[in-house]
Amino acid sequence: MSNQLHQLIIIGAGPAGYTAAIYAARANLKPLIIEGPKPGGQLMGTSYVENWPGEKSILGPELMMNIKDQAARFDTQFIDETVIKVDVTKRPFTITTKQATYQSQALIIATGAEPKRLGIPGEDQYWGKGVTTCAVCDGAFYVNKPVIIVGGGDTAMEDASFMTKFTDKITIVHILDKLTASHAMQQKVLNDPKIKILYNTASQEITGDGNHVSQLTAVNKQTNEVTTLGTSAIFIAVGLRPNSEMVKGQLDISPYGFIKVTHGTKTSVEGVFAAGDVVDDRYRQAITSAGTGCMAALDAQRYLSDL
Repeated sequence: MSNQLHQLIIIGAGPAGYTAAIYAARANLKPLIIEGPKPGGQLMGTSYVENWPGEKSILGPELMMNIKDQAARFDTQFIDETVIKVDVTKRPFTITTKQATYQSQALIIATGAEPKRLGIPGEDQYWGKGVTTCAVCDGAFYVNKPVIIVGGGDTAMEDASFMTKFTDKITIVHILDKLTASHAMQQKVLNDPKIKILYNTASQEITGDGNHVSQLTAVNKQTNEVTTLGTSAIFIAVGLRPNSEMVKGQLDISPYGFIKVTHGTKTSVEGVFAAGDVVDDRYRQAITSAGTGCMAALDAQRYLSDL
């Protein structure tokens, strides 16, 4: 067990966690980051990022390592461990990993969210090679090229509408017989001639040339007809799973698993703050995650100074 009482512990090492560390360290809070199973977050699985301010084009993993290096420069302590239990019912807060137990006066939860996947052959092989969950991030790479969006909710509709800026060859593949998106979002898509919708269609297999995706094999659930769709990109929009299990029952959480925050990044427990995709069910961008990481660090600093 770690006997040291930390001023601030940050759980999670994506854009939100690393940015929180930069601000907290510069405020001399000597933050400890518990990085978890996937240091760097979702950007570690992307190729080029072209919408990060100040970087015309940079590989996702390189961007994350740059941010981590900046946090390290200001004396952030990093621990390569995975949190298995959090207790915020009493102060100081207790964070337990597989290796040790840590205590802190303030806590920032920046554990992110996992995009739900299809779980079909070829998905892992072509992840980041044309298969992704972020049309906003990667859409500009596919000007005048055929693309597929898998899903039928608001995110899928947003992705399809966004892609009309770049191509008129958009196919939505949806497993149900009707869309589940809000009425307004549906109308945007249903009235757009650039977008084709395949209902009752289940994705079966993703294939390509080894370097990039080129096809999606799908089957009609009613007729059992198998279709092979040529494509340059597949955007999977079947939902996110926030990594909030560790605080379930201790913090207020939405029905979809997102930690609820008020007045910036304050959770339902005083001294516990949350940032990034674990709270964000709307924007889901690296830059917005970084912004809330900054906010959480400033909120934590004010909280600690008032103790």
